[in-house]
Amino acid sequence: MSKDRYTPKNQPDTKAIPFDNAEEAWLWFILAQAAREEGARFTAGLSLVPRPCEPMDILKCLDRLYRGRRLLMDHLLVLRHYGKRQLPPDPTRIKEVRAFALWKEALERIEPVLVRKGIVRPKLTLPQPGRYWSHNAVIYEGGLPL
Repeated sequence: MSKDRYTPKNQPDTKAIPFDNAEEAWLWFILAQAAREEGARFTAGLSLVPRPCEPMDILKCLDRLYRGRRLLMDHLLVLRHYGKRQLPPDPTRIKEVRAFALWKEALERIEPVLVRKGIVRPKLTLPQPGRYWSHNAVIYEGGLPL
């Protein structure tokens, strides 16, 4: 009879809102990790903005990219340092030019993985102007388009 007493927790019916880009997901992850280190406990579905992942999901993606040698330790150090500041490196400052390049490169490598997992919203790609010009061409004969 003790085994029959399990009742599942009610999950809110709200849809999870994916992040706009990898930078937003990364900064959210850093804040969540800082809160966890300070003793906060996480329960799925109780956040103000429902997200499609837990903080550890982003860490797992990062770990997999590092183990696959897509990210280097330099990338991770820059991500951690500027993530704790909650500001990306400033490319106009001389001392942050290399950090900006590493930051940008790391996020470019993280984003496709997060998009595939549904954590980050895919970017809309618009066709280049003039690329498919023949599809929009209109032939005129006698003043009327055919």
